Amino acid sequence: MDSHTGIESLIKTEAQRLGFDACGFAEAQPVERDAVDAYHDWISNGGHSCMTWAERYDDIRHDPHLLLPGARSVICLAMNYYPDRLQPADAPQFALYAYGRDYHEVLRNRAGRLAQFIHDKTGCLSRVCVDSAPMRERYWAQRSGIGFVGLNGMVILPGKGSFFVLCELVTELVLTPDHPCVLTCGECHACERNCPGQALHSGVVDTRKCLSCQTIENRDPQLPQYIVERIGNRVYGCDECQRCCPHNRHATPTRIPEFQPRDEFLALDAQAILNMTQEQFSRIFSHSAVKRAKLAGLQRNIRAIKGQVK
Repeated sequence: MDSHTGIESLIKTEAQRLGFDACGFAEAQPVERDAVDAYHDWISNGGHSCMTWAERYDDIRHDPHLLLPGARSVICLAMNYYPDRLQPADAPQFALYAYGRDYHEVLRNRAGRLAQFIHDKTGCLSRVCVDSAPMRERYWAQRSGIGFVGLNGMVILPGKGSFFVLCELVTELVLTPDHPCVLTCGECHACERNCPGQALHSGVVDTRKCLSCQTIENRDPQLPQYIVERIGNRVYGCDECQRCCPHNRHATPTRIPEFQPRDEFLALDAQAILNMTQEQFSRIFSHSAVKRAKLAGLQRNIRAIKGQVK
């Protein structure tokens, strides 16, 4: 299908209206061999740890045409989630992306409206991919020019930082590709020095040592002792590699109301979580990414924080 003159600027304007902070285009083609090999090396070395889903759908993960037959372009989108209010420093800490509504729901809804906009304007179909779809989102973010993959493994948007969630539209529409982002972290290494689990090595994350992975994805009744010794007061996830990143010095609050925390969430302390019933958990974390860890996971993590690991 031929390119539609001027559609690129219309799509970017509509994406901004829908609350996205960045929008870029790349040609839909199989992932480059070097990136495929690096991913396979990460898996074969066990770097994905308890994230067993990373092993699945390998062929789809590396070819967007398997997500949408007739795909011609990948549209990459980023949305700021940085909240305008933070937990008290002495409270059990949740990763900032989990403060408000589940980003999967927010992104899927708004990206779906962009897909409908494209269909209305061009007749072309698009498939929405949030990170639950087998898509190399960081690879495509770099290819589309919206950011680069930092030494902490996060996509960093130049001038904006990394407190952003990502999603993609794989579309039948031919779009003029943006220039890939070629920036790097240079010799900073602040994230590697400050990672409490020492899980970062030249942009590769060893999830066996990553507090974010272990406090969320690990389903064992007890956390590994290595993690317990480094957990600090982190009950769900870890933002340390982002907090110390120079690109985030001027992070600004999101304009998306769904990502703002409720008072009840901000009031949670360790004892409230330990005493929480399943009914309370389901109510407080309704439509929240925190549900992924389950109540048992949060309470296990609190016991680790308090040193009650038996």
